[in-house]
Amino acid sequence: MSVLTRDEAQIRAQLLDVHRYAIELDLTTGDETFDSRTVIRFGARTAGDTFVELKPAELRSVTLDGQPLDPETLDQDRLPLKGLTAGEHELRLDAVMRYSRTGEGMHRFTDPTDGETYAYTQLFMDDVQRVFAAFDQPDLKAVFELTVKAPEGWTVLANGVTEHLGEGRWQAAPTPLISTYLVAVAAGPWHSVRTEHRGLPFGIHCRRSLAPYLDADADEILDITRACFDRFHEKFEEPYPFDSYDQAFVPEFNAGAMENPGLVTFRDEFVYRSAVTDTERQTRAMVIAHEMAHMWFGDLVTLKWWDDIWLNESFAEYMGYQTTIEATRFTDTWVDFGVARKAWGYDADQRPSTHPVAPEAVDDTAAALLNFDGISYAKGASALRQLVAWLGEKDFLAGINIHFARHRFGNATLADFIDSLSAATDRDVHAWADAWLRTTGVDTLTPVVTAGDETGTYALTVNRAGSRPHRISVGVYDHDLGDEGGLVLRERIGLDVPQTAPQPIGKRPALLLLNDGDLSYAKVRFDAGSFEAVRTGLSGLPEPLTRAVVWNALRDAVRDGELPPAAFLETARAHLPRETDLALVQGVLAFASTHIADRYLDPEERPAALATLSSLCRDFIRRTEDGDNPGLRLIAVRHFIDVAAHPDTIAAWLADGTVPGGPELDPELRWRILGRLAVLGATDEAAIAAELERDPSATGQEGAARCRAALPDPEAKRAAWDALFATDDLSNYLFTATAQGFWQPEQADLVREYVARYYTDALPVAARRGPAIATAAGRYAFPSYAVDAENLALGEACLRDADPVTPLRRRLVDELDDLARALRVRGRESSA
Repeated sequence: MSVLTRDEAQIRAQLLDVHRYAIELDLTTGDETFDSRTVIRFGARTAGDTFVELKPAELRSVTLDGQPLDPETLDQDRLPLKGLTAGEHELRLDAVMRYSRTGEGMHRFTDPTDGETYAYTQLFMDDVQRVFAAFDQPDLKAVFELTVKAPEGWTVLANGVTEHLGEGRWQAAPTPLISTYLVAVAAGPWHSVRTEHRGLPFGIHCRRSLAPYLDADADEILDITRACFDRFHEKFEEPYPFDSYDQAFVPEFNAGAMENPGLVTFRDEFVYRSAVTDTERQTRAMVIAHEMAHMWFGDLVTLKWWDDIWLNESFAEYMGYQTTIEATRFTDTWVDFGVARKAWGYDADQRPSTHPVAPEAVDDTAAALLNFDGISYAKGASALRQLVAWLGEKDFLAGINIHFARHRFGNATLADFIDSLSAATDRDVHAWADAWLRTTGVDTLTPVVTAGDETGTYALTVNRAGSRPHRISVGVYDHDLGDEGGLVLRERIGLDVPQTAPQPIGKRPALLLLNDGDLSYAKVRFDAGSFEAVRTGLSGLPEPLTRAVVWNALRDAVRDGELPPAAFLETARAHLPRETDLALVQGVLAFASTHIADRYLDPEERPAALATLSSLCRDFIRRTEDGDNPGLRLIAVRHFIDVAAHPDTIAAWLADGTVPGGPELDPELRWRILGRLAVLGATDEAAIAAELERDPSATGQEGAARCRAALPDPEAKRAAWDALFATDDLSNYLFTATAQGFWQPEQADLVREYVARYYTDALPVAARRGPAIATAAGRYAFPSYAVDAENLALGEACLRDADPVTPLRRRLVDELDDLARALRVRGRESSA
């Protein structure tokens, strides 16, 4: 398919003024296709030629101003409109469209639990063309009128309030001016919980088979929704701009959620079938706040072109975390951001594929799709957090409100945003934007402590490797004489980097922590004395956000080859048992297992690392026997399963249906144990089939696929490989589950022949099945545990000599860079 270029979009936007779409969808025509009829009313400012986009199974007819056009002129996804005269026009198209099984366009899903079928749209970037014809670019906003014919017993949700007209026909209220990619439909026999708030209808929706689980959490979800809604109305002068607020939890969703105006779609893993930690509930709350922030920044005011995607995502990411703190019971969300999301940004920003938060060269939609990454989300949110620290929240919000007033129901650029902020402050926001938004890479800040005069005072100089200005807090900590190994805060010093002069710090502290409070975006290092204080006293630091900064610094040092992986494990073994913050425990254990044990240590060192982690998890399990911290216990149980080197203990848990002392095994834990037993060769197909009969749900199907692919049997591996690459039968979620099961560090010899095959077999499936599967093939099916020079050379040759489609190429670039980093870390460890 062709991709839309920025130049083409600019030319078309100069020519057209799109007024209104009338769209009729018929979802009753079969399991493979649906009918789509579109009427577009638009004006041409001058005479000229243009095109409209759609990707039909069949284009039945087209008329322009009552005159038929030849459907055969459709070229890939473009239908040319030649010889337009200046003035008003009406374009009518009648097409047959294909349902998707990859989460793109109109995704159709049949629930294996009860046989009920659902369909929903995900129209981001250029996938609207899979559902209806459109002038598909974000700055051609229009009013959308939608009618849907659905099977009896279905409910249809859309951007506006829907009305059942009878005989399966549903009509949605016309939207305000919105972009094509924001149109949304969700149809099926939904289970719904409805209420009203501030005069608007609110609703949450899920598959019928998930009804008990949604009902159990409905009060929490709706309370968070109402609280965030009210908080945004305190922050923003512009009222919520749409007529309702529905949140639909939909199956096999590729993203976390999508900000469709009035109908936010979430992956339905957020409807919890099994036990979760409070941190996971916090994440759901943050995503609710994130998507609601988009109603203003992204939906009311929309980017003009995809180079400004950060204006959508960075803003919503920042507001999601900040508003969750302000409006809900979850008051430590920046800890989770620091240990999880921020690491995502740091990693992305050190790869060859890095780009500025606000890139200047996004020439087409294919390039734009690649920028939905840790930079546009985590780094951009970090930059905004630094901006608020520098500008002050009052001026920041004043600038935001100016921006909304200037561009409501329109489009805006980075320059517009900076102009709005500049109108609210005397500070040079343009210079800040150049330094923070137009540059790449991560600055590194290192403390240098020098002795002062004869009174014994010391001074701090911060060496900066990089180019950005930083406003940071420096934590000055002394040993707590009443707590062996403890550290107590003496003071926090506000500091601008680069400095104009060394900063006096009084007597020499035990620990100097740069960026304490995590208000900036930079890697930090320790002086020798501070590192020793961290090694002995990390768990004694009083605040979880401070500890998050320290753990991130240690993580970065391992990745950069400055701290041996074994030293990180030793620090985790010493200090994690005293940790109380669930996000930190989860983050440290995840890095220790998936990066250090599985990739950074040589294979012969891995058993000892797994034994260390297993021992650590046992400590947590013993510590929580009294039931006072079920979240911590759940994290420990999950990780104990994941690092089990021997099957006996976890097999006994599965046979008994419980961990001694709790928890009882819910579906998630049962499949987790069975997956680990499969890796260890301690289960078989009969056991997997029996578990699937016990849990035939969609997640049960994914669990079975993951387990089957993980079996250490040549025939099982062959079957999994064929399912991934020889057929197109797997949905996006089943593809991912199969790929996750296939590669295991314990099975390196068994799957060695598939490493080379990956670089030939992944290319055609990525080209054939579209961006979602291409991305999954690069992310989950990549042989990441083959940490050797041969794998790296094969991948580099593939990039050099083959022609992977753009999404796969981007993932390969990233995965190969991570592979090269793992080899460097191993090399330094071996030479140490």
